[in-house]
Amino acid sequence: MTTRIQVDISFDSLIASIKSLDLSQKHQLLEILEDQIFEDEVELEEDPRIIAEIEDARQAYQRGDYQTIQDYMATRLDKTT
Repeated sequence: MTTRIQVDISFDSLIASIKSLDLSQKHQLLEILEDQIFEDEVELEEDPRIIAEIEDARQAYQRGDYQTIQDYMATRLDKTT
């Protein structure tokens, strides 16, 4: 039987706790985080909403409906002057 416990701690407290770990514990935590990030990214790539957004962006690009970074920067510069 698995018991789940949820604890609310501040991010700063979490960081302080991580800093207090020894090197092998930090490596173990890093491995856990990398696994979780990979799983989340896979789920995100398979999300129908994300797939639709990417397809919309591709179609807009093919139509020429986009703004280059240079155009964007020029527009922002014009707005600040």
